[in-house]
Amino acid sequence: MRRLLTWLAGVAGGLAAYRALARRRRPAAEAAPEADARVEELREKLAQAHATEAEPPRPERVEPADPAERRRAVHEQGKAALDEMRRD
Repeated sequence: MRRLLTWLAGVAGGLAAYRALARRRRPAAEAAPEADARVEELREKLAQAHATEAEPPRPERVEPADPAERRRAVHEQGKAALDEMRRD
């Protein structure tokens, strides 16, 4: 049991040392001003796209008031979908 705990402690220490060294090796973000300019440019393009994009009109669905008519319409739609699937 002691060997297992010693081994696990060694692995944990090794991972901690690796993370600490990996943080030091990372280069500083020197290209940040260029990235900011590109980000702002993309945000402007996105805003323009949202402004020009109109929401497509949604067709109004008129459902029959009578439950029997509604049931018949649903069955017809289902049969049409089934026929279309069988053709494929």
